[in-house]
Amino acid sequence: MKKIIILAVALFAVAGTALAQKAAKQTVTTVFITDIDCEGCTKKIYDNFYGKGVKSVKCDVATKSVAVTYDPAKNTPEGLIPAFKTLKVSVVKHMTEEEFAKHKEHNHHGHSHSHAGHKH
Repeated sequence: MKKIIILAVALFAVAGTALAQKAAKQTVTTVFITDIDCEGCTKKIYDNFYGKGVKSVKCDVATKSVAVTYDPAKNTPEGLIPAFKTLKVSVVKHMTEEEFAKHKEHNHHGHSHSHAGHKH
């Protein structure tokens, strides 16, 4: 009987780990570059941003970015854009988290941002 209980506990532990890994894979994060420019904009987004499968939203005024984590089986980046339009927030472009990290590093690493004489 003791062996059966130990086996059952081990099976539940393995199944729980597999389910947790599957749940983690069921979300993706897309970063939207927007026209937000103040904490009021972020509050509006936090309070009113809705979309099918949306799990979380994170805003950053400094980079004008809004990171939306969602279930890709229920939505797409293009499917989320109307939620921004409803809030009167313009989306300039969207990218994966990895693309955004590279974008941010390129735009904020190793040089000044006076923007005199050049554009990004």
